Amino acid sequence: MQWNIYWTIGLVLVLLSIGFYFFSVIFASYCIYTATLKRKDKDHWGRTISIRTELTEKMDAEGMAWQSAHDTFRKDVHILRNGLNLYGEYYDMGSDKVAMILSGRTESLRYGYYFAKPYADSGFNVLVIDPRAHGFSDGQYNTVGFEESRDALAWVRFLEENFQIKTVVFHGICIGAAAGMLAITADDCPSCVKGMVTEGMFANFGCSMRNHLIERKRLMWPVMQCIDFWMKHYTGHSMMRGPIDVIDKMDKPLLMIQSKMDKYSTPENARKLYDKCPSREKSLVLYETGDHSMLRITDTEKYDSAIKDFLARYFQ
Repeated sequence: MQWNIYWTIGLVLVLLSIGFYFFSVIFASYCIYTATLKRKDKDHWGRTISIRTELTEKMDAEGMAWQSAHDTFRKDVHILRNGLNLYGEYYDMGSDKVAMILSGRTESLRYGYYFAKPYADSGFNVLVIDPRAHGFSDGQYNTVGFEESRDALAWVRFLEENFQIKTVVFHGICIGAAAGMLAITADDCPSCVKGMVTEGMFANFGCSMRNHLIERKRLMWPVMQCIDFWMKHYTGHSMMRGPIDVIDKMDKPLLMIQSKMDKYSTPENARKLYDKCPSREKSLVLYETGDHSMLRITDTEKYDSAIKDFLARYFQ
């Protein structure tokens, strides 16, 4: 009789332990998801530097200097998509060509200033935007490029209708690169979208999230699956899909800029993306050093020259 009681107690304790483990995983995954991809309030992911380091402050200062020098060309712009007010700034230098800067997670249009110079120097107007859930724009969730890609196409149509633009080139950083790739390969992408430049583009955001968890020595299974569950629940999209699933439709000029030291959007995944892209007008510029989304500040001349050569080859 005592033996059966001990077995029963043991079984109950095992079941409680398993239940507590899975509850902990579900709760932890929810916390990770909301901390990474959910905006807390309007001040969160606003028009300020998201992470303050010596390099980001230098990038911000140079970006603000570019903005100040071109402020007379600025036009505040706004669109409405799916009930969300989305805001941007259009720098109209009189061209019929536009570079649309698509910033990454946590960054607003102010971050885009820093990447505008090589495009303006090449005779392009510049559109910088607050992605949904960033800056002045509405929204609560970052959808790792999916809804952002539809927003980008809405901005393109706005440019066509209001400024008679004939050429648009996307410049995407991290999630902005994913948004641009999903947009440019969409069946309804306007014909004026002619090409794209990417920095730190991931195969899918799940790969990037996995690398973040590895860096922080977090459990992989079933945490990743639970994080993806929360994303599907709140946005209807899976982070296990992304540019790798659409890049085989990319038939326009593509310039990929990638660091060999990128721990999140790894060079291995960049090579897979590059090899899968069927465009005959593609190039891959590799940096030996440089952190994720920090390549222009690592070697500005190399970065700007690659973009200017790309633009001159295909869009001049």
